[in-house]
Amino acid sequence: MPFYRGNPAGGRFVGTVLDDRGQLHGLDPRLDIRNHSPSGFAWGYSGSGPAQLALAILCDALGDDERAELLYQHFKDAVIARLDRDRHWILARRSVLDIVSRLENDVAS
Repeated sequence: MPFYRGNPAGGRFVGTVLDDRGQLHGLDPRLDIRNHSPSGFAWGYSGSGPAQLALAILCDALGDDERAELLYQHFKDAVIARLDRDRHWILARRSVLDIVSRLENDVAS
């Protein structure tokens, strides 16, 4: 099962993804879409690093950049900003997609 994980390694926030083939690799920050944080990812608050992480996760999970761009700030507020800044975390792609479905319903309301 594909998943995303974050590790606050030595004060540097590292985001990785386990893909459908079981390969672990760095998460593309997608600076080509929005350049919130060229210095990298972060989580545990509502700022530029968490916005970049939310965008990167949604672009990867959805495979639809336009849809990701519409929802990533909502995803940041609902999920990324609430993660413990000092702890390792894992999010299954299925969980990300479930959260996106709820967010899309909320945004449409």
